[in-house]
Amino acid sequence: MKVCHLTSVHIRYDVRIFHKECCSLEKNGYHVSLIVADSKGDEIKNGVKIIDVGISTKSRLLRMLKTTKAVYKKAIEVDADVYHFHDPELIPYGLRLIKKGKKVIYDVHESVVKDILCKKWIPGILRKIISKSFERLEQYAIKRFTAVVTATPSIAETLKNGKRVLVINNYPILSLQNEVPLPSWSSRQNTCIYIGDLTEVRGVLTTIESVGLSKSRLVLGGSFTEPMIEERAQQTKGWEKVDYLGYVNRAQFNNVLDKSKIGLVLLHPIPTFIDSLPTKLFEYMSRALPVLCSDFPLWKEIVEESQCGICVNPFDFHKVAEAINFLIDNPEKAKEMGVSGQNAVREKYNWATQEEILLDLYCSLSSG
Repeated sequence: MKVCHLTSVHIRYDVRIFHKECCSLEKNGYHVSLIVADSKGDEIKNGVKIIDVGISTKSRLLRMLKTTKAVYKKAIEVDADVYHFHDPELIPYGLRLIKKGKKVIYDVHESVVKDILCKKWIPGILRKIISKSFERLEQYAIKRFTAVVTATPSIAETLKNGKRVLVINNYPILSLQNEVPLPSWSSRQNTCIYIGDLTEVRGVLTTIESVGLSKSRLVLGGSFTEPMIEERAQQTKGWEKVDYLGYVNRAQFNNVLDKSKIGLVLLHPIPTFIDSLPTKLFEYMSRALPVLCSDFPLWKEIVEESQCGICVNPFDFHKVAEAINFLIDNPEKAKEMGVSGQNAVREKYNWATQEEILLDLYCSLSSG
């Protein structure tokens, strides 16, 4: 079976799209192509044929109008049996492929309906109108697509009117996390770690303030998407306890991860985050690092069931600092939480469990 994954937004080596879904399908006998738009050229990687439409732009409007059209045109040339697309802006082209008699899977990484309500670049007065309009389009489309795949159960619940809606959780690939032996706990430094997009809603400012009140230092990596946020971060009292690394690649991430004692995911309670499954949470767990995260119901359920960390109100700086100090002052308990989290990832929260769902879906399409 020829399979073609489509994205007009994500990078070619996106973990969910490429490393998890495309590579899983390729190693199980499917002929997989991945169409991207990053102007880095065509290549074959891990058996997956990556096709670049050669249009990379930071303009949302140009991407939605020009890039999506180029991705669709190239998709038609591939002439696959199944098309699996990953961006909501490709919905109209997914519907066109359905009309051409193709099998089409819509992969929903996040709740776009909720996400639109939080987009600062959209005028506030228009957010509800745009969100509602997109919701109507999405509900219309999912009834026509062959299948819908979602990254979390909560997203699946909102799309249950689709023909076939499956949850394929964004759990980590164990092979990528277990290549290096774990360091001894005593060799770890008294540092917390957060590496990712550095934005206000992802808690970069509140995290810095909280760690500033604790006994720990903060290892911070990633890019500030807004210059104003970086300026505000550097002006906080807690900044003197920050070791800022800038952009961090995978090898560097693994290195600093194994030197730290606490993994932080103190995102703000906006609709997009509350029902999400943050990859960072499972990456910390997979390296036996106790986690300190926002007290969202879904996250709290995972952390308490796995006994792998502490959940707190991300806006309560003193409570966050107290939790950090508790883990620093109680190394045996912190180590125990880390090991418990790692066991939970090995047994439950790993890609192998989700790969089976993906393969079952494709098997049903090949026989249907």
